[in-house]
Amino acid sequence: MSDIQELINQVQKEAQKEEFPIDIPVYKSAKLEPTYPVLYAGNLQSPLCFFGRDLGKDEVHARQPLIGAAGTKVRQGFYQLIHGKTTNSIEELKTICDRVLLTNTVPYKPPGNKAYSVKVKERFRPYVERLLVFHWQGNQIITLGTEAFKWYARYREKGELDRYFKRSDRYEEKLVVEITATDDRGNSKQKSIILLPLPHPSPLNKKYYAIFPKMLQQRLAQIEF
Repeated sequence: MSDIQELINQVQKEAQKEEFPIDIPVYKSAKLEPTYPVLYAGNLQSPLCFFGRDLGKDEVHARQPLIGAAGTKVRQGFYQLIHGKTTNSIEELKTICDRVLLTNTVPYKPPGNKAYSVKVKERFRPYVERLLVFHWQGNQIITLGTEAFKWYARYREKGELDRYFKRSDRYEEKLVVEITATDDRGNSKQKSIILLPLPHPSPLNKKYYAIFPKMLQQRLAQIEF
Protein backbone atom coordinates (compact mmCIF):
# COMPACT_ATOMS: atom_id res chain seq x y z
CA MET A 1 0.00 0.00 0.00
CA SER A 2 1.32 3.44 -0.94
CA ASP A 3 1.28 6.31 1.55
CA ILE A 4 -1.30 9.06 1.33
CA GLN A 5 0.94 11.51 -0.55
CA GLU A 6 1.56 8.84 -3.18
CA LEU A 7 -2.20 8.45 -3.54
CA ILE A 8 -2.59 12.21 -4.03
CA ASN A 9 0.16 12.11 -6.66
CA GLN A 10 -1.62 9.24 -8.42
CA VAL A 11 -4.85 11.25 -8.54
CA GLN A 12 -3.01 14.20 -10.07
CA LYS A 13 -1.37 11.97 -12.69
CA GLU A 14 -4.80 10.61 -13.60
CA ALA A 15 -6.15 14.16 -13.94
CA GLN A 16 -3.27 15.07 -16.24
CA LYS A 17 -3.87 12.14 -18.60
CA GLU A 18 -7.02 13.50 -20.19
CA GLU A 19 -8.92 16.77 -19.90
CA PHE A 20 -12.19 16.95 -17.97
CA PRO A 21 -14.23 19.93 -16.75
CA ILE A 22 -12.39 21.96 -14.10
CA ASP A 23 -13.21 25.52 -13.00
CA ILE A 24 -9.84 26.92 -14.11
CA PRO A 25 -10.47 30.59 -13.11
CA VAL A 26 -11.21 29.58 -9.51
CA TYR A 27 -7.99 27.55 -9.31
CA LYS A 28 -6.02 30.45 -10.77
CA SER A 29 -7.49 32.89 -8.25
CA ALA A 30 -6.61 30.42 -5.49
CA LYS A 31 -3.07 29.99 -6.89
CA LEU A 32 -3.59 26.23 -7.02
CA GLU A 33 -2.58 24.00 -9.92
CA PRO A 34 -5.94 22.87 -11.42
CA THR A 35 -4.95 19.21 -11.61
CA TYR A 36 -3.85 19.10 -7.96
CA PRO A 37 -6.56 17.24 -6.05
CA VAL A 38 -8.09 18.38 -2.79
CA LEU A 39 -8.62 14.75 -1.89
CA TYR A 40 -9.44 15.05 1.78
CA ALA A 41 -8.97 16.96 4.99
CA GLY A 42 -8.96 15.70 8.52
CA ASN A 43 -7.89 12.72 10.57
CA LEU A 44 -7.42 9.38 8.81
CA GLN A 45 -7.76 7.67 12.22
CA SER A 46 -11.24 9.11 12.83
CA PRO A 47 -14.19 6.70 13.04
CA LEU A 48 -16.36 9.19 11.09
CA CYS A 49 -16.23 10.62 7.58
CA PHE A 50 -18.41 13.31 6.02
CA PHE A 51 -18.82 12.61 2.30
CA GLY A 52 -19.95 15.32 -0.13
CA ARG A 53 -20.32 15.73 -3.90
CA ASP A 54 -17.35 17.83 -5.04
CA LEU A 55 -15.52 21.06 -4.32
CA GLY A 56 -16.83 24.61 -4.38
CA LYS A 57 -14.92 27.88 -4.69
CA ASP A 58 -14.30 28.18 -0.96
CA GLU A 59 -12.98 24.62 -0.80
CA VAL A 60 -10.43 25.28 -3.55
CA HIS A 61 -9.19 28.41 -1.79
CA ALA A 62 -8.97 26.66 1.59
CA ARG A 63 -7.58 23.39 0.16
CA GLN A 64 -10.19 21.58 2.26
CA PRO A 65 -13.52 19.93 1.45
CA LEU A 66 -16.72 21.16 3.08
CA ILE A 67 -15.82 24.67 4.12
CA GLY A 68 -18.28 26.74 2.04
CA ALA A 69 -21.81 27.67 3.10
CA ALA A 70 -23.03 24.07 3.23
CA GLY A 71 -19.83 22.68 4.70
CA THR A 72 -19.87 25.32 7.42
CA LYS A 73 -23.24 23.95 8.58
CA VAL A 74 -21.66 20.51 8.89
CA ARG A 75 -18.59 21.80 10.69
CA GLN A 76 -20.68 23.89 13.10
CA GLY A 77 -22.77 20.86 14.02
CA PHE A 78 -19.74 18.68 14.66
CA TYR A 79 -17.98 21.47 16.58
CA GLN A 80 -21.06 21.81 18.79
CA LEU A 81 -21.01 18.08 19.53
CA ILE A 82 -17.34 18.13 20.52
CA HIS A 83 -17.20 21.42 22.42
CA GLY A 84 -20.77 21.87 23.65
CA LYS A 85 -21.00 25.33 22.09
CA THR A 86 -21.37 26.95 18.68
CA THR A 87 -18.94 29.12 16.74
CA ASN A 88 -18.80 31.12 13.51
CA SER A 89 -15.00 31.34 13.51
CA ILE A 90 -13.53 29.74 10.38
CA GLU A 91 -10.30 29.00 12.24
CA GLU A 92 -12.14 27.29 15.07
CA LEU A 93 -14.24 25.31 12.61
CA LYS A 94 -11.06 24.09 10.93
CA THR A 95 -10.14 22.36 14.18
CA ILE A 96 -12.81 19.72 13.62
CA CYS A 97 -10.34 18.17 11.20
CA ASP A 98 -8.56 16.78 14.27
CA ARG A 99 -11.57 14.52 14.87
CA VAL A 100 -13.16 13.71 11.51
CA LEU A 101 -12.41 12.97 7.84
CA LEU A 102 -13.86 15.10 5.01
CA THR A 103 -13.93 14.01 1.37
CA ASN A 104 -16.00 13.99 -1.84
CA THR A 105 -16.98 11.85 -4.82
CA VAL A 106 -14.51 13.82 -7.00
CA PRO A 107 -11.57 15.85 -5.58
CA TYR A 108 -12.01 18.76 -8.02
CA LYS A 109 -14.31 21.72 -8.65
CA PRO A 110 -16.59 21.54 -11.69
CA PRO A 111 -17.34 24.71 -13.69
CA GLY A 112 -20.42 26.50 -12.42
CA ASN A 113 -20.91 23.97 -9.64
CA LYS A 114 -22.62 21.60 -12.07
CA ALA A 115 -22.29 18.01 -10.88
CA TYR A 116 -19.64 15.90 -12.56
CA SER A 117 -20.76 13.32 -15.11
CA VAL A 118 -20.84 9.62 -14.29
CA LYS A 119 -17.78 9.21 -16.52
CA VAL A 120 -15.72 11.62 -14.42
CA LYS A 121 -16.94 10.11 -11.15
CA GLU A 122 -16.02 6.63 -12.31
CA ARG A 123 -12.63 7.82 -13.48
CA PHE A 124 -11.70 8.96 -9.98
CA ARG A 125 -13.65 6.28 -8.07
CA PRO A 126 -10.66 3.91 -7.64
CA TYR A 127 -8.70 6.62 -5.85
CA VAL A 128 -11.55 7.52 -3.51
CA GLU A 129 -11.98 3.80 -2.82
CA ARG A 130 -8.30 3.55 -1.90
CA LEU A 131 -8.64 6.53 0.43
CA LEU A 132 -11.63 5.01 2.22
CA VAL A 133 -10.42 1.40 2.35
CA PHE A 134 -6.63 1.52 2.66
CA HIS A 135 -5.90 4.87 4.32
CA TRP A 136 -8.91 5.78 6.47
CA GLN A 137 -9.26 3.69 9.63
CA GLY A 138 -12.93 4.47 10.30
CA ASN A 139 -16.11 2.82 9.02
CA GLN A 140 -18.99 5.30 9.47
CA ILE A 141 -19.87 7.77 6.71
CA ILE A 142 -22.45 10.56 6.79
CA THR A 143 -23.30 11.25 3.15
CA LEU A 144 -24.48 14.76 2.28
CA GLY A 145 -27.10 14.88 -0.46
CA THR A 146 -28.38 12.52 -3.13
CA GLU A 147 -25.28 12.54 -5.35
CA ALA A 148 -23.00 11.62 -2.48
CA PHE A 149 -25.27 8.84 -1.24
CA LYS A 150 -25.86 7.27 -4.65
CA TRP A 151 -22.11 7.12 -5.31
CA TYR A 152 -22.34 3.97 -3.18
CA ALA A 153 -25.03 2.31 -5.31
CA ARG A 154 -22.62 -0.12 -6.96
CA TYR A 155 -21.76 -1.66 -3.59
CA ARG A 156 -25.29 -3.07 -3.12
CA GLU A 157 -27.68 -4.97 -5.37
CA LYS A 158 -28.94 -3.01 -8.38
CA GLY A 159 -31.74 -0.64 -7.41
CA GLU A 160 -31.32 -1.23 -3.68
CA LEU A 161 -30.08 2.27 -2.83
CA ASP A 162 -32.84 3.81 -4.94
CA ARG A 163 -35.42 1.82 -2.97
CA TYR A 164 -33.81 2.82 0.29
CA PHE A 165 -33.83 6.49 -0.74
CA LYS A 166 -37.61 6.37 -1.28
CA ARG A 167 -38.18 5.38 2.34
CA SER A 168 -39.56 7.98 4.73
CA ASP A 169 -36.97 6.98 7.35
CA ARG A 170 -33.96 7.22 5.02
CA TYR A 171 -32.42 9.98 7.15
CA GLU A 172 -32.81 8.00 10.38
CA GLU A 173 -31.79 4.47 9.39
CA LYS A 174 -28.39 3.09 8.36
CA LEU A 175 -27.16 1.04 5.41
CA VAL A 176 -24.07 -1.17 5.25
CA VAL A 177 -21.99 -1.47 2.08
CA GLU A 178 -18.95 -3.61 1.29
CA ILE A 179 -16.27 -1.71 -0.63
CA THR A 180 -13.35 -3.43 -2.31
CA ALA A 181 -10.35 -1.32 -3.30
CA THR A 182 -7.26 -2.29 -5.27
CA ASP A 183 -4.04 -0.35 -4.82
CA ASP A 184 -1.43 0.53 -7.42
CA ARG A 185 0.44 -2.70 -6.68
CA GLY A 186 -2.60 -4.89 -7.34
CA ASN A 187 -3.36 -5.61 -3.68
CA SER A 188 -7.08 -5.77 -2.88
CA LYS A 189 -8.86 -5.19 0.41
CA GLN A 190 -12.54 -5.24 1.38
CA LYS A 191 -14.14 -3.11 4.06
CA SER A 192 -17.61 -2.82 5.59
CA ILE A 193 -18.83 0.76 5.80
CA ILE A 194 -21.96 2.07 7.51
CA LEU A 195 -23.77 4.80 5.56
CA LEU A 196 -25.84 7.38 7.43
CA PRO A 197 -27.41 9.60 4.75
CA LEU A 198 -28.45 13.20 5.29
CA PRO A 199 -29.81 15.82 2.87
CA HIS A 200 -27.42 18.37 1.43
CA PRO A 201 -27.22 21.39 3.76
CA SER A 202 -27.28 23.98 0.97
CA PRO A 203 -29.28 27.19 1.51
CA LEU A 204 -30.99 26.27 -1.78
CA ASN A 205 -32.35 23.07 -0.21
CA LYS A 206 -35.34 24.83 1.34
CA LYS A 207 -37.06 21.64 2.48
CA TYR A 208 -34.26 20.68 4.85
CA TYR A 209 -31.97 23.68 5.34
CA ALA A 210 -33.64 25.01 8.49
CA ILE A 211 -33.88 21.61 10.16
CA PHE A 212 -30.50 20.28 9.03
CA PRO A 213 -28.69 21.18 12.29
CA LYS A 214 -31.18 19.09 14.28
CA MET A 215 -30.96 16.22 11.78
CA LEU A 216 -27.17 16.32 11.98
CA GLN A 217 -27.19 16.12 15.78
CA GLN A 218 -29.53 13.12 15.60
CA ARG A 219 -27.13 11.42 13.19
CA LEU A 220 -24.09 12.24 15.30
CA ALA A 221 -25.82 10.66 18.29
CA GLN A 222 -25.77 7.37 16.33
CA ILE A 223 -22.02 7.47 15.73
CA GLU A 224 -19.72 5.24 17.74
CA PHE A 225 -16.70 7.36 18.72
